[in-house]
Amino acid sequence: MRKIISGLCLAALYCAGSTAHAEEVLRFGVDPTFPPFEFKSADGALQGFDIDVGNAICQQAKVKCEWTELGFDGLIPALKARKFDAILSSMSRTEKREKEIAFSDMIYHTPNALVVAKGSNITDNLASLKGKTIGVAQGTTQEAWAKAKWAPAGVQVVSYPNQGQIYPDLLAGRLDGTLTDAVTADTGFLNTPQGKGFIVSAQPDDKTFFGTGSGVGLRKGDTQRMTLINNAIAAIHSNGEYQRIEKKYFTFSVYPKM
Repeated sequence: MRKIISGLCLAALYCAGSTAHAEEVLRFGVDPTFPPFEFKSADGALQGFDIDVGNAICQQAKVKCEWTELGFDGLIPALKARKFDAILSSMSRTEKREKEIAFSDMIYHTPNALVVAKGSNITDNLASLKGKTIGVAQGTTQEAWAKAKWAPAGVQVVSYPNQGQIYPDLLAGRLDGTLTDAVTADTGFLNTPQGKGFIVSAQPDDKTFFGTGSGVGLRKGDTQRMTLINNAIAAIHSNGEYQRIEKKYFTFSVYPKM
């Protein structure tokens, strides 16, 4: 009997220890193909504004950060399947997404960009877009916009697994343009040697599709993590850590005054 009781005690301690450990870890899902928000260095390490903000949230909340890499269109299904605890990956808060998941307070808000070759005369005017081929990343607000607004008007919208796979086809002339986040376009392409022959010709805006800023995505009903993350976001704004990270990546504020 004593051995049985001892075994039960050890099992209870193990379970308690496992629960405590789980509560001390915040697991983020991320698609690292949207520089400067999330990307991988030459040695494979995760870097970027969102990564630094996520690590700052974890430090403020006194939990350990863990990161799971996944294609953008798979992030919400994986979150709902409990593959990780939260999404921190340039995900805009939209009405459509809010039907599936909850969002933290805003992390940042940036415009969109239609990137085309210089001299192409392609804008977001449907007459100039008709018959053209535009690349978008799967699962993004830009994909939803282009398929809803441009495809019915005769624009061929081609979806790619991630934004990084779009630029080679744009350079090779297989695409006439790409619609993406403006900062991602600027840092990840336009300010590189390959992007010198391209410009931002338009910045479409529609809150129904593009939302009201990027936030951390959470499962509905996860009030404990929501409170933890929102408190940490408020704290890093208050103590100046957010501003320090912001200045590391941008020469302007990505957190608009509301």
